[in-house]
Amino acid sequence: MYFLLVLPLLMLSYGECASVNDTQSRLIGPFPSSISVYNGQIWGTWGITERCPTGTYATGFSLRVESYQGIWSDDTALNAIALHCSRPIGSSGIVGGYTTIRSAVGSWGSWSQPFWCPRGVLKAFQLRVESYQGLTRDDTAANNIRFQCSTGYVLEGNGMSWGSWGSWSSLCGGTGICGIQTKVESPRGPGDDTSLNDVRFDCCY
Repeated sequence: MYFLLVLPLLMLSYGECASVNDTQSRLIGPFPSSISVYNGQIWGTWGITERCPTGTYATGFSLRVESYQGIWSDDTALNAIALHCSRPIGSSGIVGGYTTIRSAVGSWGSWSQPFWCPRGVLKAFQLRVESYQGLTRDDTAANNIRFQCSTGYVLEGNGMSWGSWGSWSSLCGGTGICGIQTKVESPRGPGDDTSLNDVRFDCCY
């Protein structure tokens, strides 16, 4: 009798454990981690995270940058970052084409041509950010970005030069970067606009 009661309980317990483990595998597998830096600015709100199509990774990027507007005008510098997703780049270049993803996008500036890893995928980044300038001076927040490819090659964007470079992020776990989320301040009318303030990236195996 005791054996008959214990056996179903053991089977139920095993089933519950298997279910939890399966769920953890599904959650951890596709998006194991994200990378960020500590020098992003505070203004704005986080946009929706956008991810590369399954089986592709960020192998290049483009920036939307507002050029210098003059001494009496409002500068915003870096307004948006787009990731270009493809299979990892090999000796034959991009195979199968690429798709472009963006999170929140600022209102000013023009888009650059793509910057591509010579081989591999994007694995880490570094952000150039201007510190708070005070009530009477112009803030620009994020100005430029660098990415490290999986080969160690470093790509630098065409952003502006205000502020300073912060520390590098951690290296992405898994194959490389596969998603983006940006923090952007909406237009403030006659107030001081900063546009893109911060960014973080998802990593995929």
